[in-house]
Amino acid sequence: MKRIYEPAVPKDGYRILVDRLWPRGVSKQEAAIDEWMKEIAPSPELRKWFSHIPERFPAFSDSYTRELEEDPSRGELAAKITELALQQQVTLVYAAKDPVHNHANVLYKWLLTR
Repeated sequence: MKRIYEPAVPKDGYRILVDRLWPRGVSKQEAAIDEWMKEIAPSPELRKWFSHIPERFPAFSDSYTRELEEDPSRGELAAKITELALQQQVTLVYAAKDPVHNHANVLYKWLLTR
């Protein structure tokens, strides 16, 4: 996992942006993203409710995990990430300032359990 504001380096491998919205102030060239999987991000309603408030993170994490498990299209995207990761280095890229309380962490941990 890596913030989009950190420079891309070759060891990142295949870079997947997992945010629903394009990060502010970053050009597509600067981002060096191989794929943008906005559909795997939390629903707009859940994202807005969470609003990056750390106290809400446990409930957010549970709700987002439920979205990941119940949505077949997210399941397909997760399977693609898993398949790619078996072949090469994959980096999940996100924009959140908080490196701990963000959806990319929830997604990463969920992917490890699959």
